[in-house]
This record gives sequence, C-alpha cells and structure tokens, in this order.
Amino acid sequence: MKKAILRSILVLLVILLVLAVIYRQNLSRVYHTIHLFDEDVIVQNFQDIEETYNASSIAASSDKWILPTRKTYDLPESFIDKDTTWKVEDYLDFTRTEGLLVIHRDTIVLEEYSLGLEEDESHVSWSMAKSFLSAMIGIAVEERKIDIQKMVTDYIPSFAGTGYEGVKIEDLLHMSSGVKFNEDYGDFNSDINRFGRTFSWGSSLENFCKSLKNNKEPGTFNHYVSIDTQVLGHVLRKVIGRSITEYTQEKLWDPIGMEHDGQWITDNSGMEMVLGGLNATLRDYAKLGLVYLHNGKARGKQVVPESWVAESIHPKYSHLKAGNNPASTNPYGYGYQWWRPDATTPAFFAAGIYNQYVYVDMEAQVVIAKLSANHRYKQEGHKTKATHMNLLNRIAQDFYPTN
Repeated sequence: MKKAILRSILVLLVILLVLAVIYRQNLSRVYHTIHLFDEDVIVQNFQDIEETYNASSIAASSDKWILPTRKTYDLPESFIDKDTTWKVEDYLDFTRTEGLLVIHRDTIVLEEYSLGLEEDESHVSWSMAKSFLSAMIGIAVEERKIDIQKMVTDYIPSFAGTGYEGVKIEDLLHMSSGVKFNEDYGDFNSDINRFGRTFSWGSSLENFCKSLKNNKEPGTFNHYVSIDTQVLGHVLRKVIGRSITEYTQEKLWDPIGMEHDGQWITDNSGMEMVLGGLNATLRDYAKLGLVYLHNGKARGKQVVPESWVAESIHPKYSHLKAGNNPASTNPYGYGYQWWRPDATTPAFFAAGIYNQYVYVDMEAQVVIAKLSANHRYKQEGHKTKATHMNLLNRIAQDFYPTN
C-alpha cells in the first residue's frame, strides 16, 4: 500500500515537473505580472517591459523630427492642489518621475531624466497607447476603411452574442460601450487585473474581449473600459489586413519623424495590446502631442486628419462632459481616447496608469510629457490624476501670452 502511494506521488511529481518545463515561460510571465508594480522592481519593469512579454518592433523614422533645444525654462517652485501646497520637485520625487519634457512652440525648453531612464530608452505607455490607437483609427476613417457609425459586428461578425454586439465604433471611442468592467488596479480580482494575468499566460486578447458582458445601453454612459480600445484594435487589424505594428510604422512613426525605435507588446498570436502596450521614448510620446497641438500636422504635413483631431479632443455628447456628470464615472471630459481636464481649461491630455501623461495646452502652445513609476498609484489611484492636472496646468500657465 505504501509503495502504491509512493508511486502515485512520484508520478504526480513527474507530471508537475513536465508541466513546469512546458509552461515555464507562461508561469514566469504570470509571476512577473503579479509583481509588476512592486515598489522595488516597478521602475525596471516599466523601462524593460519588452524583455518580459512578446513584442513587435517599430523602427525609428529615417527622417527624424529633431526639435531645437533651448533649456531656458525653470520649473515653478510650487503648485496648489486643493488645500495642499506642493513643492514641485517634492511631488516629482513623490510620484517617482522618470522623465519630464516641456516643449514650447516646438522647442524643448526643459528635459529631465531620473531613476535610470535615458533619452533614447523606451518606456511603457500604459493607456497613453489609446491616444495613438485613436489617431490610427482616424486615419483609417479618412481612408474609408472604417465608418464609426457602424457596429463592431459589421467588421467582426464573430463578436455577435458578446457584450460588444450592438455597440458602435463611436461608442468604443467614447468609452461608452455599456460593457460591465472593473478597472481598479488596486483590486487583485478586478477585471483589469484578471485581464493582465490572462494575457501574461499567453491567452488570446480577442477571446478575452469576447468574454465580457454588457449591462448598459451603448452610447449613453461614460465608463472607462480598457477592453473597448482593444476591440477597436481588432477592428483596425481586420480592416487593414496587416499588423497594427506595420500600420503604426507607416502612418505615425515614419511621417511624424519619431527619433527612436518603439515596440508593441503582443499576445502569442502577434496581436498588439493596443489598450496599453506601446513602448516609446519620452520625446516620441511628446511628438504625438505636438501633432495634435498643430491640428494633425507634423512639420507642416498632415498626418492625422484635422477634423479627427477636433472631434478627438472635444466631448461630443452630454454623457462625455466634464464635471459632476451622473452619466459618467469620472469627473473629466472624454473625446476619442483623449481626456479634457474640465470645461474651461484650454487643454487636453493622454494618460496612462502610474502617472504617464502627454498634456497639451493650445493657448500656451505647450506640450508636457511625463513618465513615472509611481508605486503608490495602487493605493491613491485616480486621486493622483487630479493632482497632476494641477501640476501640469501650473507649468502651462508660465507660457500663457501676457496681456
């Protein structure tokens, strides 16, 4: 009897060992994902994320847009956040800022790096990638490949019967799909963290999208669902008939004149994680802000349709308006994957978790890009977004035209 039990244990151990060997990479990535935001490794993880997950490469443009540099700007000493006065340098340290770039009238006036980040080193975008994806959707619309008034199932019939049946492309752009989703990064069991673990195992991004259910009428309620952007990516991939990496190269990286190589994190099938898996340098993130500052142009050449830029940065419907909005789960305005701080500030921004920002103020003619590895985000969450808006707005104020 004891020998039989021993044999069973040995067989089980052998099976577990074989499974561990077969799924070694998957298990390593899951472990890495669970600890991705730990304080002692978050900086390195954000700077080297393409070394852990599958990634496709975007080559630096052969015709680089090199901005003139005159580092004449000094940051303000302090800024006010509600009832608190922060010293700017203290807050940059508190949020573990890795890179800060201020561009005024197409000239770099401040550029700072810390925590090991270098000028030519890529850094994960997180949800700033959504604004890049939106730009490509706008280009595909101009090319008549996509009609935003059509349904997801018009382009991908296999989404019938999922939470995305009956959802317009426009609803995805506006984060108004009606899909039920918990995007709390501080909750281990939230949908977004479940997505992260599923993705790290190597599972299909498309299959995860199809697993979600709808609980509100599409186009009536603004609720941030990162998977909405991923579905947009699957629609784009379908209509262009090639990889989003190739489309990024052709439609954004080359014509804008990006200075450095970038990467898209992908699933095992090669599908890009467009909801947050873009890697680029601080300067190249800022260049998309410059394109939008100039109504879609880079160096005088139209890259993103001007009409698309205008629609992207202005909330179109009542449920997208900033402020105390009962039809929205957040206080900010929302366009086509771009945010508005409020109804009065002449600014808009791309944002990623853990405090990644591209902030554009048209009146000040300023673009501010910030990369961070703020491990406190899990506890403080979107409170840090409000504080950053006060910080970035304070910097922009230094460039407002004087009367």
